[in-house]
Amino acid sequence: MQYSPAGGPVSPAADRRLLVSYDNYTAAQRAVDILSDAGFPVENTAIVGSDLRLEETVTGRLTNGRAALSGLITGAVFGLIVGLFLGLFTSATTSFFGLVLWSILWGAIAGAAFGFTSHAFTGGTRDFSSRSSIVAGRYDVLVAPPMLDQAQALLQGGVQPADTVVVQRPPSAGPVTTPSATAGDTAPQAAGYPLTEDRAETRAETPAETRAETRAETWTETRAEQARAERTRADEARVEEARADEAQVEEAQVEEARAEEARADDRAGLSRGRRP
Repeated sequence: MQYSPAGGPVSPAADRRLLVSYDNYTAAQRAVDILSDAGFPVENTAIVGSDLRLEETVTGRLTNGRAALSGLITGAVFGLIVGLFLGLFTSATTSFFGLVLWSILWGAIAGAAFGFTSHAFTGGTRDFSSRSSIVAGRYDVLVAPPMLDQAQALLQGGVQPADTVVVQRPPSAGPVTTPSATAGDTAPQAAGYPLTEDRAETRAETPAETRAETRAETWTETRAEQARAERTRADEARVEEARADEAQVEEAQVEEARAEEARADDRAGLSRGRRP
């Protein structure tokens, strides 16, 4: 661990530059593995996860019976280990197997009882089983500054580990902190790592960042085309409604004219009937 002039500890990752970022750990691990296969000194690299969150996956409903069954299995395994250990101090084969079987039996009984009572005492406040894990929103692969160009050449020359380059954090991850974008010969640092005076300059965009920007522009153009298509359909619908209204008005006028002609004919007939 290094220390700053102020006396506080400094993380070793602060002396490294951003090589590439991914939204999953598998892709970041594969990138470091590619560097290792190419003979790159991977002890100068680091994988740093940011935007940590807790993910709990519910595996099923938990009842007293299932809790007792889970405790039974755990107790049986523990009893087997204890029985094998105690069996080492016996000389007779029969005593060895008997001791192991009794240890498994008592371990299963004790585990089942403990699992049943521990779940019963919860009072139904947690009637499900789950698995918890800590995951990050993005994974930055960092490299020592003197070896950044070499790592870029090896990573771009080999098979790309994945096309899931992180451009921005997910909406639920909070504000995004992006590195500075001034032109220079060196690379930008990862988000969340401060720039020192001798690291103020940044490198040009990598092909991965260019591809990410191209995908973002394509997505924006697609959304704009969809919006224009929706507006066109809405205009056509309004035109059709207007035409339908005009047709109804014309039909009403025709009906009214016919009714007026019929009334005029009736009046003319009555007038002819009154003449002597």
